Amino acid sequence: MHVDLNLLVALDALLEENSVAGAADRLHLSPPAMSRTLARIRKATGDDILVRTGRTMTPTPRALELRGEARELVMRARAALTPLTTLDLQHLERSFTLRCHDALVTAMAPPLISTLAHSAPRVAIRFLAEPSADIADLARGQTDFEVGAAAPDRPEIATRTIGTDRMVAVMRPDHPLATGDLTPQRFAQAQHITISRRGRLSGPIDDALAELGLRRHVSASLPTTSAALDLTACTQAVAVVAEHVCRPLWTTLGLHARPLPFDVPDVPMIVAWHHRYDTDPAHAWLRTRLVHTLRTLIDPSAPDTAPTPQP
Repeated sequence: MHVDLNLLVALDALLEENSVAGAADRLHLSPPAMSRTLARIRKATGDDILVRTGRTMTPTPRALELRGEARELVMRARAALTPLTTLDLQHLERSFTLRCHDALVTAMAPPLISTLAHSAPRVAIRFLAEPSADIADLARGQTDFEVGAAAPDRPEIATRTIGTDRMVAVMRPDHPLATGDLTPQRFAQAQHITISRRGRLSGPIDDALAELGLRRHVSASLPTTSAALDLTACTQAVAVVAEHVCRPLWTTLGLHARPLPFDVPDVPMIVAWHHRYDTDPAHAWLRTRLVHTLRTLIDPSAPDTAPTPQP
């Protein structure tokens, strides 16, 4: 059945004014056009809606039943089609899902949750771990944000590069590499562990060493940064991690970090989300807070330039 939703607007005006001329003036129509619209409403509802009583028009019992419902439907339609210009954070009730690796969760969850507690106390965030394989959760609407070192290669996904983080070697303070001249040769001779959600035993570090004619021995691969650093804290192994993102983890464990003695690419930090949320006010607000939190991890002196929505 084809339903002309414009009739709802006309019906609302007619029942508010109880007058064809008044409704016509309200909707910027001519009285004859409004009369034709009333005829269409009568045909659609099977009811007279308004009947003439002397010089005025009186709503029928069916019209009185429809008055409140028509008003509500029109208001809801207008709200749905009107862009939001303000965001009431104190009363916003919504949950967001963010996927990233465990070191990022450890570093950014405290400041982000603190921001929510102060500005948007009814908003919740679900932090999900990185999967062992690439999945299209952003495209499916199952996650709101993903933060990582690679940008999804899909046209419907928006990305923003926050900055880069350098890689450092992390070890116990009593490790032989913690003091003295750290050369590529000494680094390669140590026992190493890698961090890989897919269990890889080699990566960019091995490529860089290979260019120098060196090869290291990797004794284990662990799926999370926290597990790798826990193992580093109780063995003579060396782990290579992103300096600023992983600092909360390795400093808590009392580990020592040193710059790598050879060049490796810095690790980009990229936030990704679906374009469907580009103009969503709540998503956009949390996006600015997330971006600032990540930028602060890389550069603690970074100013907070995010606008604050007015309630």
